[in-house]
Amino acid sequence: MVTRRSFIRKSGVVLASLTAGSYLHSVAGNWFAGPVAFTSKRPALSERKFISRAVEAAISSHKARIADPELAWMFENCFPNTLDTTVKHFTPSPEPDTFIITGDIDAMWLRDSTAQVWPYIPFVNEDQDLSLLIQGVINRQVMCVLIDPYANAFNYGAEGSHWSTDLTEMKPELHERKWEVDSLCYVIRLSHQYWKTSGNTRPFGDRWLAAMKLIVKTFREQQRKEDAGPYSFKRKTTSPHDTAQGNGQGNPVNPVGLICSVFRPSDDATIFPFLVPSNFFAVSSLRQLAGMSRGIHHDAGFAEECLLLADEVEAALMKYAVVDHFEYGRVYAYEIDGFGSVLHMDDANVPSLLSLPYIAGINPADEVYRNTRRMVLSPMNPYFAEGRYSGVGGPHIGKEMIWPLSYIMRAMTSNDDDEIRYCLKMLRETHAGTGFMHESFDKNDPEKFTRSWFAWANTMFGELIIRIIREKPQLLASAIE
Repeated sequence: MVTRRSFIRKSGVVLASLTAGSYLHSVAGNWFAGPVAFTSKRPALSERKFISRAVEAAISSHKARIADPELAWMFENCFPNTLDTTVKHFTPSPEPDTFIITGDIDAMWLRDSTAQVWPYIPFVNEDQDLSLLIQGVINRQVMCVLIDPYANAFNYGAEGSHWSTDLTEMKPELHERKWEVDSLCYVIRLSHQYWKTSGNTRPFGDRWLAAMKLIVKTFREQQRKEDAGPYSFKRKTTSPHDTAQGNGQGNPVNPVGLICSVFRPSDDATIFPFLVPSNFFAVSSLRQLAGMSRGIHHDAGFAEECLLLADEVEAALMKYAVVDHFEYGRVYAYEIDGFGSVLHMDDANVPSLLSLPYIAGINPADEVYRNTRRMVLSPMNPYFAEGRYSGVGGPHIGKEMIWPLSYIMRAMTSNDDDEIRYCLKMLRETHAGTGFMHESFDKNDPEKFTRSWFAWANTMFGELIIRIIREKPQLLASAIE
C-alpha cells in the first residue's frame, strides 16, 4: 500500500547544467561533462490515458520558445503528465464523468484533481473532448461532495480503503476522511474557472447547486459557533501529524467567525484549527460561488449567504490573523486559535501563505503579505530548509526536505525577474535527472526524493512555464545560468 507519506527513492542519473549545451551528469556515481540528449519521458502514444489536440499543439509551440534545452525537456515531460498518466476513467456521455488519480496513489483528491487539470482550462474552447473531460471532473467532484463533504480523497467506486479502520464516519466510497477546508474551496475554484472560460453551464445543474449548498453548510458547521460540529477523526498511528488532537476534533478554538480545518493541504493535522491560508481561500471561493449562483441559477438568496459568510471570515482574518512578528513586523500567521495563540511557519502545500496571491487573490504588493513572504523565505520559517539548496518544505516529510512546489509557487507569485530565474534554476537542478517534479528532495542531495510520480507538481511546473512565456517571455529566450 503506497500512502501519501512516501518512501525516499534514489535515481540512477542526475543532471546539473554547467553552461548552455554542456552538462555535468553521473551514471552509477561516475561524473562526465558533455552534451546530453534529452529524450522524451512521456508514455508511448498507445499508452497515454487521454490525448488533447490543443494541449499537444501548445506543448509544441511553447517548447519552441524555451531556449534552455533541459527546461524545454522538463516542460514536455511535465505539462501533459496528468493527461498522459492519471486519467483513470473518462466517459463523455450521457453525462461526462472523469476520475483523476494523484499519480502513485490510486485515489482522487478533491484538491489534487483540481490542481492537476487547472492548467488545461485555457484550452477548453479549442478542444471539445478536453472540455468534456473537465466537465467530468466537475461532475465527479460534485458526486464526491454529496457522498461526504468532510472527506479529502475518494475511491473510484465503493471498494473500501486501507484507512477503513480510522475512527471516523468512513464509507466504502472514501479513500480518506481528513477534513480540510481547502478541499471544498478547490471544488468551487474549478467550477468557477471552467464557467468563466467556457461560458458553458452544462455541469452546473441542480446536483451541482445542492453540492455547493452543502459546502456552505459545512463551512458554517466548522465555524463552531454552537458546538464542535459532526466531524471527528482519530487514527491509530505513530505519527502525531496523522491524527486529530484532543477528542478527534482538533485543539479548542474561540468561535470568532473563522472556519476550522482539522487537517492541512499536506493532509497533516493542524496545531491550531484556524488555518489562515485556507480561510483566505474560502473568502475568495465564497465570492466566486456567489457570482455563479447569481449568474447561472439567479439565486440571489444563496449568493447573499455566500457573500455574508465571506465578509465574516475576512473580517475575522483581519482582526485575528494579522499579528506582530518580532523581526518582520505585521505578518499573516499560519494558524491561530482565536484565543491569542499563533503559529509562525509555512508549508509548501497550496494553499500556503506564500501562495496567497495565486490562490486567494491577495495583492502581492500588500505590505502584510510582503512581510509574510520575507518571513516564509527565511530561517524564521521553521520549515525553510538550508543546505546545498534552500527552499520551503513542511512537516509532512521533514524539515530537511524541500518541495519543488515551493519553487514553483515562489515564481508564480513574483514579479522579480531574478527571483523567477533563480526558481527555474533550482527546479532544473533538482529533478535528479528524471525530467519530472517530485514531492520533495533532500536539501543536500536531490537524488534523495519522495514520490517519483506526483502529477500535481508536474502539471503546475507546466503552468509556470506557460505563465512565464505569456507574461515574461524574455526569461526563457536564453539558457538559464
